[in-house]
This record gives sequence, C-alpha cells and structure tokens, in this order.
Amino acid sequence: MKGITDRQKEVLNFISEYTEANAYPPTVRDIGEHFGISLRAVQDHIAALQKKGYLAQSQKRARSIRVLSDCRDREPELFVGKVPLLGNVAAGKPLLSEENLDGYVNLTEPFVRPGKSYFALRVRGQSMINAGILDGDLAVVEQASTAVDGQIIVAVIDDAITLKRYYKEAERVRLQPENPAFQAIYCTDVRIVGILSNIVRTY
Repeated sequence: MKGITDRQKEVLNFISEYTEANAYPPTVRDIGEHFGISLRAVQDHIAALQKKGYLAQSQKRARSIRVLSDCRDREPELFVGKVPLLGNVAAGKPLLSEENLDGYVNLTEPFVRPGKSYFALRVRGQSMINAGILDGDLAVVEQASTAVDGQIIVAVIDDAITLKRYYKEAERVRLQPENPAFQAIYCTDVRIVGILSNIVRTY
C-alpha cells in the first residue's frame, strides 16, 4: 500500500478508534467536527485513503466507512494456550483424561503456537541432562503419534511416561537417554504421544 500523509493517518486512526468504541463507523460530519475541517476536506481524505487501500465506503449508505488496513502502532497480541499438565498416567485411560491431569498451565508464544495441540509434564530424574533437560523442568510437548530419528519424544510404556531420544532400528525402537549413566530402552512396540517442543525452567 502507498504511504499516507500525517493528516490522513490521523483521520484513519480516528475512524478505527471510533468504530471500535461504538461498533459502527463515524459519519463524514463526525469526522469533520472532530478535526474542525469542512465536509469536502473529509471527503478528500476518505477518497485518498480509499485509493491507497486503507478504507472502503458505500456511497449509497450512511455510516458505511469500513477500515481495511489499520496503521496504528500497537503491540501484537500474543497467543496464549491453556496447556494440560500431565501427572501419573492411569492404566487404560486416554492420555489427557481427567484422571491423568494435574491441572493446566498458560503458555504464550514461542512456547506454544496457534493451531497446534500440546500438553506439558514435569521432568523427573537426570536421564536427559546432556540434552539440557533437568529434573523439575517443564517439558512442553506437541501432540504427535510419529517421530523421526533423533527427535526427543514422549512415549507411554507400560502406563508410564518417558522422555527420550527416538531411534528406529531394524526390528525394534531404541529410546536413548542423554546421560551415559542410564541404559537405553529397547522395545518393539512403542506408543508415541508427543514430540518435545520447548523446555520451561523456573529458578
């Protein structure tokens, strides 16, 4: 879109704010009275803003000015996600069933993003310390049922949750810890429930 003059920007901002406050747009007269300018001057500003793609207006209806693009300087609103926090997994229960939840945590971008599903869990133990994942950290996990080699996944094995690095071998899956003091877990059938997205740490 083409640049606009300072006065055109003031007019556009007034129309935007008036519309938000009243749930309908101002009339040409409202704009003229606010700025102390003639109706012709207002119409010239509106015509210029229409030509530059900021406004649309129907000549056949009153209060028909519509803002197409807002040039106000505002901080973008962050997406906030309500993420279920997993506790102990109950045998035979769906992962995010009420029996498995310890509540919810509210997380913003970049920890969560719109359009994706997440859950969170508290890291227990030292098995992933070489990946920078410490006991007590909050692991933010994107729900998924498949993974590729090298990804850190959350899997359910014998109704227990484990956070490990995933590797598919010829006839089995290896869930590899990131601490040489711990042994890898080998299994032929593993239920992947998510892929690690972020770690949240509080001090």
